[in-house]
Amino acid sequence: MRLRTILLIAFILLIAAFVTLNWSEFMQPTELSLGFAIFQAPLGLVMVGLLVVSLLVFMLASAYQQTAYLLESRKFSKEINAQRELADKAEASRFTELRQALEQMNQNALQREAAHEASLRQELQRQTELILSRIDSSGNTLAAYIGEVDDRMQGRGNVA
Repeated sequence: MRLRTILLIAFILLIAAFVTLNWSEFMQPTELSLGFAIFQAPLGLVMVGLLVVSLLVFMLASAYQQTAYLLESRKFSKEINAQRELADKAEASRFTELRQALEQMNQNALQREAAHEASLRQELQRQTELILSRIDSSGNTLAAYIGEVDDRMQGRGNVA
């Protein structure tokens, strides 16, 4: 229990004990005026009755206020849960978009890599053909020199 509730109960018990101890005095009739009428009634009993009525009004007002607070709290809780769900959906959407963006970047990188590989193969093929043509050209040149040297050697062999 909260301290406020404990104090309220203790205060009510103290008043009840005071009324019980002084019951005979509370019950003595007295002339009471309402402003427009005068009547005889026990003043103590009227005061205790007014105290009980005010206590009941206070308790009803307190119960109403707490009920209103609980309803408002429940409403805010539902709104917070709805906002949380929206945030979760938005976050999931962002993750989906991020995944799609990463996949697109990966596809772009693979396409660039494939294009680069194709250009490298083409360049390698061109260089290979160039080397082969130079080797062939060098072979032909070398064969021509050897033929010429052979012709000269045969020509000298006849001359000598």
